[in-house]
Amino acid sequence: MRMVFRWFGEGNDSVTLPQIKQIPGVEGIVWALHDIPAGEVWPVDRIQAIKKQADAYDFHLDVVESVNIHESIKLGHSERDYYINNYIETIKNLASIDVKVICYNFMPVFDWVRTNLFGSLPDQSTALFYEKAKVTDMNPLDLVKKIAANPDYTMPGWEPERLETLKDLFAAYQKVTTEELMDNLQYFLEKVIPICEEYDIKLAIHPDDPPWEIFGLPRIVTTQERLREIVNLVPSKYNGITLCSGALGVREDNNIISMIHEFKERIHFAHIRNVKLFKNGDFIETSHRTEDGSLPINQIVEAYHDIGFDSYVRPDHGRHIWDEQCRPGYGLYDRALGIMYLWGLWDALRLSKRKDEQYVTNTH
Repeated sequence: MRMVFRWFGEGNDSVTLPQIKQIPGVEGIVWALHDIPAGEVWPVDRIQAIKKQADAYDFHLDVVESVNIHESIKLGHSERDYYINNYIETIKNLASIDVKVICYNFMPVFDWVRTNLFGSLPDQSTALFYEKAKVTDMNPLDLVKKIAANPDYTMPGWEPERLETLKDLFAAYQKVTTEELMDNLQYFLEKVIPICEEYDIKLAIHPDDPPWEIFGLPRIVTTQERLREIVNLVPSKYNGITLCSGALGVREDNNIISMIHEFKERIHFAHIRNVKLFKNGDFIETSHRTEDGSLPINQIVEAYHDIGFDSYVRPDHGRHIWDEQCRPGYGLYDRALGIMYLWGLWDALRLSKRKDEQYVTNTH
């Protein structure tokens, strides 16, 4: 397990690199050029500038999250080849700093959906919250206004320039079935995966969040069966998965542990977080601790340990605690606590396998 931490860049994040450096076991930064619209090529000089910042603290930049997919590719429009070629150029440019994994998603319009950025938890902390009834009754334009109203930081996947043509996008997707969306994903992968193989960069698709249809938009990265279909679209280890326990785990019919064992060769990036599920279909994100949510985080970590997982992990979202002023879901404190909980589980598993060895705890 190789621990990394998502960082949004200088001037765009309440968390600093010196602070991240003090979290035990974090070896790299998960990053992106968030100001570049989907479909545009990432310039080498901008990429190199991020590398210089990371190098100052001895962090690697192996994982990018995300190089967003232009809607024309998802829709299968005639200009998709232009944007696919741009994507290929970005892959080549990322290879110049030895990037190993690109996390991406294939969600129409929205990267993720929550109805409240600051839902209340019993301990008086707050977290990202989803209310099923509100989504059912809500006009998606009202949701956009609510998310975009966060004054301090743009939210990943909700950048204003991506949502300016929301009405037109909704109209375009009314004609797209889930089967057609899957076909469009296959078209993209068939063009891009050979380049990934050449430059040794793995693609890792992120699940839909949440993993069901929202506002009538088709969704395809939702279940174990769908993930199986996706990895078989192009039979290459470079066509992989970002396995997010929190996104997939809000469906009670999804077995995260089974997914870890089945897709062990294709999981290039893992997001580990907990959620509390309610009988009415609502859910709220919690601490990473197993007892605080509905997911067996201890068993999930054990499954990764059992398969000898040696790729990248991040604690994903966190609560807002200790009066921290931060991007919703992306503060320092609770994600750092999450990392230490994950390390605690991992170290206990690792050491239990070596319980017959003697350890010297004090050499003085």
